[in-house]
Amino acid sequence: MLFATKALSSSAITEAELNILYISQYFPPEMGAPAARVSELSRHWARQGHDVTVLTGFPNHPDGVVRPEYRRQFRRLKCREIDGSVNVVRTWLLPFPNRKPYERVLNYISFFASAAMTGTFLERPDVVIASSPQLLVGLAGWWIARLKRVPFVFEVRDLWPESLAAVGIGKSDSMLYRLLRRIAGFLYSKADHIVVVTPAFRDHLIDKWNVPSGKLSVVSNGVETGVFSPRNNATELREEFQVQGKFVVSFIGTFGLAHGLETVIVAAEQLQSIAPDILFLLVGEGADRERIASIATEKHLANVRFVAQQPREKVPEFIAVSDVCLVLLKKSEVFKTVIPTKMLEFMSCARPVILGVEGQAGQILENSRAGICIPPQEPAALCEAIIRLRADASMRSTLGRNGREYILRNFSRERTAVDYMKALSEVLSGPAITQAVAA
Repeated sequence: MLFATKALSSSAITEAELNILYISQYFPPEMGAPAARVSELSRHWARQGHDVTVLTGFPNHPDGVVRPEYRRQFRRLKCREIDGSVNVVRTWLLPFPNRKPYERVLNYISFFASAAMTGTFLERPDVVIASSPQLLVGLAGWWIARLKRVPFVFEVRDLWPESLAAVGIGKSDSMLYRLLRRIAGFLYSKADHIVVVTPAFRDHLIDKWNVPSGKLSVVSNGVETGVFSPRNNATELREEFQVQGKFVVSFIGTFGLAHGLETVIVAAEQLQSIAPDILFLLVGEGADRERIASIATEKHLANVRFVAQQPREKVPEFIAVSDVCLVLLKKSEVFKTVIPTKMLEFMSCARPVILGVEGQAGQILENSRAGICIPPQEPAALCEAIIRLRADASMRSTLGRNGREYILRNFSRERTAVDYMKALSEVLSGPAITQAVAA
């Protein structure tokens, strides 16, 4: 078979309407950074005039229960809907809670197979973007792009399998780790372009995987600054959860194995007697929630309160209730490369951050002067930072204001959507990318 090459200039692509297929296992109403990133970027691109289709699963994360409004369509295996001006195609998967490793594997494999099949019958796009964290989404994207003969862009939000080893799932010499490493290497090799979310990810792929630097673009996570914005003290929510008169220290997000939330429990135990006005508010769901809640119950901690996962539109209210927000990860070389989205959202809401993460996240917090950095997994340091901020309202106000200003300058979602589109334009106009047309 013969193929012809059609070159497009970057300026022509920027002005033209692109047909983008964006593949992500997670999408609203599911919570979390992956769903938010895909949804918000897609909406911005659609507003710019591009035709965006998101191929995703039926919402069931993290509890493994398909949302009631989707159960009828779930039995039909797939459905289509419009989210704003974004086309959404939902395809079947095995819903499992995000707890046991084998359940995650079945959930991931089922979405990969279903997405690869459903994507085969979708309209031919100009480009396919597949978003990790789970690598099999990348395989589905590669297959669809190859079948449609269009460029494949692999979006790397987490370093797999390195991140799994960091949280104790699969040692570096295990069969699972070796298998995932081969899949990752395949995707890095076959992708026409790779978009990463931090400069450290870019350096890691160059140094450890020998990915050519010209094949990589950094498009940071961003924040919808209009949604995550400073607001009043959320008096009604304070009354609802009976936190009036309390100094509220919040962890809001996924209760993942990577977060080392035992640190919060130990800190709460130490502060319960010496500072009874301090309340730890833990909001969300996840693989480690039951275990952490069980430990808090066993220790009879009256200063720890668990709240179920909230709709994304209500999260800014819980941030407003908080006097201080926590961003924590376990101590690991891999986690030095990440920039947690929740940190950016807290900063955007003008709330001071206590950050127990080393590396690039710490550099951002220090540069922005928006919080206090502590060593990961050190309860004593966490207690000291909380006590310090509790004693100085002026400091809290200054740190919050600094954070908001920094996000507006550097991490608005609107800005990252433009940066991403520039990267796509360069990919589609580059000499290595061609549109193959049967002669």
